[in-house]
Amino acid sequence: MPSNAADLELADVTKAYGETVAVDHVSLKVPAGTYCCLLGPSGCGKTSTLRMVAGHEFISDGDVLIGNTVVNDLPPAKRGTAMMFQNYALFPHLSVQENVAFSLKMAGIGKAERLERADEMLGMVDMDAYAKRLPARLSGGQQQRVALARALVTNPTVLLLDEPLSALDPFLRIRMRAELKRYQREFGISFVHVTHSQEEAMALADMVVVMNDGRIEQVGSPREVYNHPKTRFVAQFIGGHNIVHEGASAYAVRADRIRLFAAQADGTTASPATVSDVEYQGMTIHVALKRQDGTALLATLPEHEFDRSPVSVGDTVQVGWNADDRHELAA
Repeated sequence: MPSNAADLELADVTKAYGETVAVDHVSLKVPAGTYCCLLGPSGCGKTSTLRMVAGHEFISDGDVLIGNTVVNDLPPAKRGTAMMFQNYALFPHLSVQENVAFSLKMAGIGKAERLERADEMLGMVDMDAYAKRLPARLSGGQQQRVALARALVTNPTVLLLDEPLSALDPFLRIRMRAELKRYQREFGISFVHVTHSQEEAMALADMVVVMNDGRIEQVGSPREVYNHPKTRFVAQFIGGHNIVHEGASAYAVRADRIRLFAAQADGTTASPATVSDVEYQGMTIHVALKRQDGTALLATLPEHEFDRSPVSVGDTVQVGWNADDRHELAA
């Protein structure tokens, strides 16, 4: 792990805009060298949290620590963080090389050294061949690499990324996910990445932080959060789960654990349901169902399994799951 790697900690951090509380007493520790994704819907407080760490928003209450240092009152340039913005924010009149070197220029580093460091960083992100080009002559993916190089050239302790993949087309987004993860491993510092995409968080993160209404709902590895959602919100937002009510309690069942039967099957909790939709997704078929008690369910079936016993809209089937696949949710 590099010598500049350090833990990031938020201790009871709150952000209020007048009477509106955007971040509500959030506490979180991101160990050094972690790829952390802040995941949640628009307005959940994830970007405000990121901007408080960066120093672009004042903290209403609580502390942000990087290593053992409380950075609340430090300007962004003194925190050891760097931020990569959603729109990349490249200077259109500066070359790629000059864009990457700009923050070093602001720090008073001499021209020869800053250009050498910029060239070295461009080489690391495979953009050295484009050093003299203007940003307008680059593709979206190339612009992202330049923005990443510009953020990393200052040798930050923590890199902060605000929805960095949202402007890219789906194919490029997948490719750039792999590159971001590779760069994080190579540099060995923490990346804190804001996203509303469950797929993006699952693919990238060592630590997923699910936020809702200014608070943290759950923290864990992608597999922990997906397989063991703590709350109804997490189960629904992460996706792939059905919420089933029984009396005053609720529990989750993954969509790929739902099974359809022609008749009651042993070892399952099965009940009749009507097929309301069938959607082909290539390797899987999504079958939407409604039980007689009004519960809506989604079954995700492998194509070969669906083909053995195909169903159509309007069919009545037995729908069930193994008792072991029931996951209790907090009240």
